[in-house]
Amino acid sequence: MISRVRVWLNRTYAENVFFMDQLRKNPSDRAVEIHATHGDADSPVLAAADTADLEPEGLSPAGYVEYALDQCQRRGIDVFVPRLHQSAIVAHRAEFAAVGTALLAPPPEAVAVFEDKVIAYEAVQAIGVPVPPWFRVRSADELVAAVEELEAAGHKACFKPASGAGGVGFRVITRAPFSLVHLNGFPSPYVPLDVVVEALRQADEAVDWLVMPRLEQPEVSVDCLTGPDNRIRLAVGRTKNGRRRGFTLHEQWLEPARLIAEGFGLHYLSNIQFRMFGDRPVLMDVNTRPAGGLHQLSLCGVNAPWAAVQLALGEDPGEMVPPFLGQDYTVVSGPRPLRAVSLPQQREASEPLPAVPAPVVTEPVVVEAAASVLPL
Repeated sequence: MISRVRVWLNRTYAENVFFMDQLRKNPSDRAVEIHATHGDADSPVLAAADTADLEPEGLSPAGYVEYALDQCQRRGIDVFVPRLHQSAIVAHRAEFAAVGTALLAPPPEAVAVFEDKVIAYEAVQAIGVPVPPWFRVRSADELVAAVEELEAAGHKACFKPASGAGGVGFRVITRAPFSLVHLNGFPSPYVPLDVVVEALRQADEAVDWLVMPRLEQPEVSVDCLTGPDNRIRLAVGRTKNGRRRGFTLHEQWLEPARLIAEGFGLHYLSNIQFRMFGDRPVLMDVNTRPAGGLHQLSLCGVNAPWAAVQLALGEDPGEMVPPFLGQDYTVVSGPRPLRAVSLPQQREASEPLPAVPAPVVTEPVVVEAAASVLPL
């Protein structure tokens, strides 16, 4: 009899309820039990899991590793998919292995390269992957100099934190003065340069930003599955152009993604994003974790989460080629169940959330929830 697999997702994106659905719908019909933890008692991932705990707040990275090891041992976790404190966790891979848990995450050396976008750009450029012009900025004067140089070359400047994920902190610089135009309608990513400069001059601490040209669509997000042997098992591009989404296997996107995933040992699931700079694709970002939209590959007949779990368990799924590419689609928000009772935000780490039955999983549909409306 094949034993069930116990998988843990920690403080992950709300959209990963679909990741959990795919694990349960694995093609081998192997039983999967999912444990989830989060800092928000109303996160939908807690309701979607078989068992769940609220995470203690205020832990240092080292303290969180101790908490994670305890969770894995007490919960009998076979495969741990870490998002929060990933870099600290992967540095202790041997300790997790000692309690019987495989980490579905790259080795610490690979995670370290892509924690800092400047280091990442320098590293991928060295292996021949094109990147856009960029400037590291820590002060108002450096910001103005970078913006002026980009604008002189005919580009619109934007900035984002040198370390971060999910588009948090991304802004586009405009020369238009602050006015009611910026207050009408929905909030905009556009910010006047003089407002940003004044904020920087009044700040008590330096920032650490990456300033670069605003890149053009299409945006192509390549989901990669790479084995511990540094060999790609799966690479599929998800395209985005306005509302329209689709899939691609074109080598102009997949070849540089393979170079990065295999060259830096991005084991298991990674997500490598490109946009256009002029007439060529350039690297935008690298995520050393599963993308929130990974489940959309189900529209191509691929179950990437389960294949990654197989790899983590030492069961090689072999090279995976999508049997077809799904039709173009869009994403919209949709309801997901929560736990019946909202629990207090502060809770003893050893006190579990009450178990609830796993939700009924339906067949994948073309219209699914979007990451932009399902926060952490």
